[in-house]
Amino acid sequence: MAVRKVIRMGHPILRQPARPLEADEIGSPWLPALVADMVETLHDYGGIGLAAPQIAEPVRVAIIEIPGGQSRYGEIPEMPLTVFINPAIEVVDPATHGYWEGCLSVPGLRGFVERPQHVRIRYTTLDGRRETIELQGFLATVFQHELDHLDGTLYVDRITDTKLLAFEEEFMRYLAPQGEAAVID
Repeated sequence: MAVRKVIRMGHPILRQPARPLEADEIGSPWLPALVADMVETLHDYGGIGLAAPQIAEPVRVAIIEIPGGQSRYGEIPEMPLTVFINPAIEVVDPATHGYWEGCLSVPGLRGFVERPQHVRIRYTTLDGRRETIELQGFLATVFQHELDHLDGTLYVDRITDTKLLAFEEEFMRYLAPQGEAAVID
């Protein structure tokens, strides 16, 4: 296990779609090693989600771990550490809500992004099982943010009003008191 460097906006890997893993790759020894590195990196950087492209591995793998309860994101539901291989997202209800998002690959900035608040995710687990989960609210936003990385999209691409993009210090001073939670991967 190793902490990897999180690449930042401007690196070409962040802007290309990640390739799906083949069935034989899911059972190979390098995948658990990659996931272990992702977990170490996520914990070291203090995020709640990480996609493989963020550590310069252009494959469709993401992890999410949310402690739940009261946090810097407000009151949020818990999500134990989960690995998502070749995830596909489906919008169940297009009604949107906005959150202030941040990203380990776009450090020092926050931007207000509106996303659908009810989604279904189909994915493969680390042991090769196919799973489906439905998510609403904050968790739906977190998943869309992470899975965007697998398609070469960053949250800044989804900001519809650039007046709602701020440096972190100014966000905390002027905008955070207005009550919206921030998402950080």
